[in-house]
Amino acid sequence: MAYQLYRNTTLGNSLQESLDELIQSQQITPQLALQVLLQFDKAINAALAQRVRNRVNFRGSLNTYRFCDNVWTFVLNDVEFREVTELVKVDKVKIVACDGKNTGSNAAE
Repeated sequence: MAYQLYRNTTLGNSLQESLDELIQSQQITPQLALQVLLQFDKAINAALAQRVRNRVNFRGSLNTYRFCDNVWTFVLNDVEFREVTELVKVDKVKIVACDGKNTGSNAAE
């Protein structure tokens, strides 16, 4: 089972809204919409794991952290993100990090 974190992105929200419209107009079934979302989860996780190579450094003050069900959650204050030529400063950021390695249950999917 792929992580469902990316459903709350702009792309994921747009997909869900489109699927909801198709369900409301009875052009697709709710079961098909769920299959599309599951495929989206697999595809976005695979694409980010294989295609993204950019690196960003960041520094900030750790406000809180939590580790639950193999998911790290960090809340940082006064954060600076640095790429080679760019610097972005934000007051607060929440970072959710999941294990990106395939486990026995993920490997066959």
